[in-house]
Amino acid sequence: MLNQAVIYDLLFQATADPQHLGARIGFTAVLRTWGSAMTHHPHLHCIVPGGGLSPDGTRWTPCKRGFFLPVRVLSRLFRRLFLEQLYAAHQAGRLEFFGQHQSLSDATTFANFLRPLRQIDWVVYAKRPFAGPAAVLAYLARYTHRVALSNSRLIAHDAQGVTFKWKDYRAKPEKRYKTMQLTPDEFIRRFLLHVLPTGFHRIRHFGLFANSQRALAVQQIRTFLLDDTASPEKTDSGIDDNPTPRHAYACPACGAPMLVIEALGRGHAPPAPPP
Repeated sequence: MLNQAVIYDLLFQATADPQHLGARIGFTAVLRTWGSAMTHHPHLHCIVPGGGLSPDGTRWTPCKRGFFLPVRVLSRLFRRLFLEQLYAAHQAGRLEFFGQHQSLSDATTFANFLRPLRQIDWVVYAKRPFAGPAAVLAYLARYTHRVALSNSRLIAHDAQGVTFKWKDYRAKPEKRYKTMQLTPDEFIRRFLLHVLPTGFHRIRHFGLFANSQRALAVQQIRTFLLDDTASPEKTDSGIDDNPTPRHAYACPACGAPMLVIEALGRGHAPPAPPP
């Protein structure tokens, strides 16, 4: 495989475009390069919260009820960003071509190669977590350190080839599960397609979930969400009858508000618990 590190990195960069969102968001992306039949199918699975912090960082800005993102617009935006960055990488000399692909080293030839890709639909798919966020995390966790073919899918192997189970998503539900036999050299070729470049990070965190700001950002978000959930009913005048002070701290384990009940001066021991 040629240019894996560059192209996979562009997948992440094009997905992390921060413009026109109206809020500071964060998300986690996981790279997966295979289909069920071990064909080369690089794509990203992303976990994105339904909102973000306001630009001034003073409140949580949720997405509209029943609407998250304009998927059709996103697919065209992703197509444009990825192809623009791919062409820029070619102009910068970051792409290498050998053998039958040597002609793509020429700028004009490469531009002509990209032109048809601008005319077809690219797939961006989004849906809500029907079983809840925990189910989504459990689903993605199965792919974070998995290889293209697990042992449970292997059926047989001999000098003639390797037989394994695969799922044909284009077939009817009752006929999706099938078996496939590949010759040894073809099986090894497909398997090696999914060996990532040395040191490449297939799990990346962006925005509010980036390592440099995740702890503080998650604490702020939990505080804002708890305040919105626990806010008292307002009168017709729009003023709270019993205003509740905003919680400055949230429990890092469960997210519940933490209240200061006593402040101890330097050198003072905490009081003994009541009998």
